[in-house]
Amino acid sequence: MKPKVSYFSLHSPFVIATLSTVEGEESAFRQCNDTAALAPSAKVGAISVKPRSLVFLLLVSVLVLRADTKLFTPPPRAAANTYPAHESHDDEKISIAVDPFDVPDKAKVFRINYQERGFLPVRLIISNDSDEYLMLTDLKIEYITAGRDKIEPATTEDIYRRVVHLKRNPASPRVPIPIPLPRDNSPVGKEAKVAVNELDQAQFVPNPVDPHSLRSGFLFFDISGIDKPEDGAHVYLTGMKSGKKELFYFDIPLEKYLGNQSAK
Repeated sequence: MKPKVSYFSLHSPFVIATLSTVEGEESAFRQCNDTAALAPSAKVGAISVKPRSLVFLLLVSVLVLRADTKLFTPPPRAAANTYPAHESHDDEKISIAVDPFDVPDKAKVFRINYQERGFLPVRLIISNDSDEYLMLTDLKIEYITAGRDKIEPATTEDIYRRVVHLKRNPASPRVPIPIPLPRDNSPVGKEAKVAVNELDQAQFVPNPVDPHSLRSGFLFFDISGIDKPEDGAHVYLTGMKSGKKELFYFDIPLEKYLGNQSAK
């Protein structure tokens, strides 16, 4: 069975039009929850959206409009075959590399500490040195641990839910205090707003890779509860096509990366 992949633009006309009628984040939160309670489902274009997902998307959209707009600037990328953990298919002239951002010196590129929240950020680099477009429509990626756990990349929603911390229920009454103090009326933490902007720019997007070019981005694997998740692990990729030709799988052991780190 092919993996089900769906994408939803946070900047779609539907979201912008909906948010234009909402004043403030708390109002948006209340209105979204009311919508979820009343409507069994909603459709955005050709995509069917469940009420809970609709609530989540609308709330995140509010954050996007209010988010810190500082650009995410990853380190310069290079051809995939220059990274320690890579695999090349010479006949098709395709190379793929994985580069875990698992040490503080590398992970500092992020403003959010994803490892602290149980996610391992892994940069995926795909080099297409052929004369054909590399199609990633049916791309499937698995992080396979030494214990044979198969972990797919976390969705944006998975990561947001881990990062977002509701500070209070916006519908609950406030407890009066004798002296008014300055307070943040936002129902979400500041880190959530940073994550909205950062993930939107950092995550890998499976668009076609043009001939003689490369594409890169970050995958986030949920490794919470796994002891030494990188030891003996490998990243397995299938479902790619060069032109109309389906490629064989790529199987990239992280031992190549770990061995290189130990040698430094």
